Amino acid sequence: MTYKILASIHIILFTLTALFTVNPWYFLMLSIAQLLFVPLTLQLILKLKLRMYYFVLPAFFSVIVLQITEKTSFDFILAFIYLLFTLAVAICGFIRFAKRGFTHLEEFSIDAGLMYLFMGGIWFFVYEIGLDTGFSPMLTWLTAIHFHYSSFLLPIFIGFAGRLYKPKSYPFFASIILVSPLIVAAGITFSPWLELVSVLLYIIGIYGFIVLAFRIPFKGLVQKTLILISFSALGITIIFSLLYALGNAFGVFQVSIDFMLKFHGFFNCLLFGLVGIIGWSSSTPAPLYKELNVPISHILGKFVIGEQILEPYKGDESYTGLVDDMGVYVNRENVKSTIIEFYENTTQYHLFSEVHWYPWFKPIAAVYGVISQRIQQLNLPYSSKKTEMTGDIFAVNDGRIKTRAWLRKIESDVIFVALYSSHEKGEKTYMNIALPLPFASMIGILELHEQNNGNLLLTSRGNGNSDAGIYLTFRNIVFKLPLQEHFFIDEEPNGVLFAIHRMKIFSIPFLNIDYTIVKKEN
Repeated sequence: MTYKILASIHIILFTLTALFTVNPWYFLMLSIAQLLFVPLTLQLILKLKLRMYYFVLPAFFSVIVLQITEKTSFDFILAFIYLLFTLAVAICGFIRFAKRGFTHLEEFSIDAGLMYLFMGGIWFFVYEIGLDTGFSPMLTWLTAIHFHYSSFLLPIFIGFAGRLYKPKSYPFFASIILVSPLIVAAGITFSPWLELVSVLLYIIGIYGFIVLAFRIPFKGLVQKTLILISFSALGITIIFSLLYALGNAFGVFQVSIDFMLKFHGFFNCLLFGLVGIIGWSSSTPAPLYKELNVPISHILGKFVIGEQILEPYKGDESYTGLVDDMGVYVNRENVKSTIIEFYENTTQYHLFSEVHWYPWFKPIAAVYGVISQRIQQLNLPYSSKKTEMTGDIFAVNDGRIKTRAWLRKIESDVIFVALYSSHEKGEKTYMNIALPLPFASMIGILELHEQNNGNLLLTSRGNGNSDAGIYLTFRNIVFKLPLQEHFFIDEEPNGVLFAIHRMKIFSIPFLNIDYTIVKKEN
């Protein structure tokens, strides 16, 4: 089915609904989203085949029947059918996200829009069956509208924008747009002050994207004009939303619901929604994300990892270092010889560690420690006391090249079981480290960078085309985690190596491990 045919079908469905509706005119603001904007937007993302379209048709016919008939005993079933449809869309969004993980914010924005639609379906269902939520029916219905426009269409539109243009300011404005629907819902439920904060956040995000829209390299002037009109319409309506929120918080302005319905009905439905869909459908940008294709360790753990996980996979080779030749990663002449020596002859060194959890993370670390003690993997101590880590390096066969396991212990407790290998892409060689977990594996893919003073930096942060990152693998799914790690190693004047291992989650530091590395005496 072509996009034009799909659009024609849904224009007819909405037109018939508008002609025969038994509800007040403003109910059509939600109907046009359900019958026209939602299916057309989904087609731009999911590319539904005709046979799949038959499965979603009942949801649209349910909406039509609800609008053209008086209240009946079947309203529960009809509203529930539409609710199931929005749930299916949300599941599609989650599956898209699960296949990719925390990478490419523009795609996550689209995923979030798909998942938020389910919230719109819930509020629509609640309104149609007359469930008492403590709010007026009008407020319940308006919340359903909110999740169809600001929470479904807007995140998807900014996702499309990010596919074309993603400057450094994009994550900031996109994050505001993505979190604002939740704050709006909380504000409506708990406090007009919180509602005011959410509107202020929306203003920052929306006006940020209005500015960015002028810089986006659209296919042509027509598309650029349409998208600018779409975003600018929100820039106008959000000001009146601010006045409405100020009225609720301070009573200084009186913007009536009736005025908001008429005003938003024109600007949000026609200028933002309809014009926006026409603009993006004229040339829908392709995703920038490409599925990660790197060697993955086949070794997965069970409920306990520990040293025993290595026994079935041990190889015959003998290794003394984490790598055979550091020259595959860096120019040996640009890195201090002691650092090179450590990586190529790791077993010849003592390793002392000091674990420092950040204060905000310590309660989580305490709970996590109980679990890691049982699993015997990633089993870092809670204490910051300087302690020696002992262990050995073994050859293992896990489906990758020249894999060796570095087993690290503190006394009898296994701290890390890390499987070191490498892979190449283009002209770059990555360090590929797997940590077996229960029925899964965590993969750290690191870039190695020479520093000006001969020191070395290993990092999971790379550019847009880099494989670098921390991933969770489960069967055929490779999920990028919101974790970043940086390992900086330096040589002190006395020949002792000092390393700092920094970990962040969502770019927020939560763990530092300081290592002192001393060569063993012969």
